[in-house]
Formats: sequence, C-alpha cells, structure tokens
Amino acid sequence: MKTYYRAIPQTDAARPSGALSLADGWTWFTHVEVLTRGAVPNVVDFTEVPADVLAAITAPRGKIGTLPMNRPQIMGILNVTPDSFSDGGQHNDLEQAVTRARRMVEEGATLIDIGGESTRPGAVEVSVEEEIERTAPVIAAMSKALDVPVSIDTRKAPVANAAIQAGAFLVNDVAGFTFDPKLASLCAEQSVPVCVMHAQGDPATMQQKPNYDDVLLDVYDFLEKQIAMLKALGVPGDKIVVDPGIGFGKTIAHNLALLARLSLFHSLGCPVLLGASRKGFIRHIGHAPDPDGRIGGSVAVALEGIAQGAQIVRVHDVEDTRQALHLWQAATTGEYHGA
Repeated sequence: MKTYYRAIPQTDAARPSGALSLADGWTWFTHVEVLTRGAVPNVVDFTEVPADVLAAITAPRGKIGTLPMNRPQIMGILNVTPDSFSDGGQHNDLEQAVTRARRMVEEGATLIDIGGESTRPGAVEVSVEEEIERTAPVIAAMSKALDVPVSIDTRKAPVANAAIQAGAFLVNDVAGFTFDPKLASLCAEQSVPVCVMHAQGDPATMQQKPNYDDVLLDVYDFLEKQIAMLKALGVPGDKIVVDPGIGFGKTIAHNLALLARLSLFHSLGCPVLLGASRKGFIRHIGHAPDPDGRIGGSVAVALEGIAQGAQIVRVHDVEDTRQALHLWQAATTGEYHGA
C-alpha cells in the first residue's frame, strides 16, 4: 500500500528551534500527516518520515524564470476571450489587454497568465488559429510594453509555440499535458518552465459527474505521473510547477478536500500553484452569485493556500490579494519593514 506524507505547515511567530522549513519558504513544520488509501490518517514527528520524502518536502525550490519561490507570487489572470466566466469580453482589444496587464502589475502582480480559450464548465473548444490570433499579439505587445513575465494558458502545442515566440516564458496547461501529445515535447525542446494541472474530463463535460476513489490521493498520483513523464522528455524538475486544479472536474466536497490538505503536493518536490479565484464553490459557500462579488471568498482561499506554502496564487483581483497578503504577513510575523 502506497504511503503519502503531508507536512503540516505552521506560520506562528513562535517557531520551535528544531522545526523545518517547508520548501525553504515562509512556513515551518514539526509534524507530518501520514496518509494511505482506506485508512485513518496518522500524525507523526517529522523524524519518522523517510529521508528522501523529507528532502523533497524541505528542498529549496529553484526560480521559475526570474521569480523566486521562497516568497509568494501573485499571478494575474488576463483572459482574451469572449466567454470566460468572470472577465470574458473585457480584454479582447489589444490596447485594452495591455492596459489591464499594466494595471495588474501596478497592483502587485509578479506575472500575468494569458488565456485565449475559456475553460469554464461547459465551454467548447476553440480552433488553434483563433486561439493564436487572440493570444500571440497580446503577448508580443505586453513583452514590449511591460517588464513582467508572461505565461500562456493553453492545451495546444501550436498555440504555446506561437506564444513562446511572442515572449511567453511559461506554459500553463489546464489539461496536465494530456490533451495535445506534442505539447510536453515542445516545452522540453524550448526549455520553458511548465505548470501541470489536474483536471478530470474536458471543460465541456467536466462538471457533469466528477468521481474519485480519493480525490486528494488521486490528484497527487496524476501529478506525480505527469512530472515523471515531463522529466523523461527533458523538462528539468526545477522547471515544473504543479496545480491540483480546483474546480476542474470536482464537486464542492472535492475542492474542499484538496484545499484542506493542499500542503501534500509539496511532497512532489515542485512549487505549488493555487487557482481558485472566483470559482463556483465560492459562489455556493459564500452565497455570491455574481463573480464580481466573490472577491472576499477568493482572497480568503488564496491566503489559506499561502498559509499552506503555495508559492503562486492565480487571481483575478490582484490589488485585493496583494493588500491581504501584506497584512497577513505583517500580522503573522509581527513585523513590518515598509514598502
């Protein structure tokens, strides 16, 4: 029976002298939750964890592009689509898109994620040509106008290639490199970092009847398998980011199970990205039918992810997230060092 180990992260100002840093970041731990399928979880001292697992949990994460992973990074979402659930149709014009990106950078975004195909529940696939037409010119314009890393949110190799040529530094695949068999090889050949996300099904059908044996461990196993595949193709481990895929083929219960134990994914030895901004479970739990009214819930989930050591949070509301993060950091450490 496979055993999984989840560091239990802490942020209290009173850190024990023997505590270990989680991924050389801002959280620490002294105990680990041991998980196996069909068994009650058990909490043990970190000294009982196998050395190789402990090394993966604690090892410093290398920079992703120019971004250090020992402090939280805010990824601003910029969808150049007519039908994304939150901001569809708002940034279709090239000038509008660049203006919005500039605003997000001013608000605190340290990278911008460009998407040209809606992946909301029920969305239909967009042609390669249309997706390139939507994204590549925006990325090229942003690369000239702004000093900020840009990622491309796509499932397709030709779209990713056009985006990389236009200046994108990272490929963020919501299909976890299962949709286009050529995409992983392209990323290896181009030596670009990647984000591998878990999703069950495709956007058109993923929310109809999502089902798992154990959502937390099933998602972990998928990501572990995809990391091994990417490494075998030549993508270095220090260029891989993982994302459990909140809202992608998951019920509210599935999402909450992943969020409650998000720190498990640090055991994969890669930076963790959390993308939960304005998702449907926030609508239900927060009683917020309008996506624009889900800022409070989105920020709350982002902060919990950061408290569990997530290195990147992908958000629509950059200014609110940055402000909350700075106050959370000051309140948890008891220190403020100025702007």
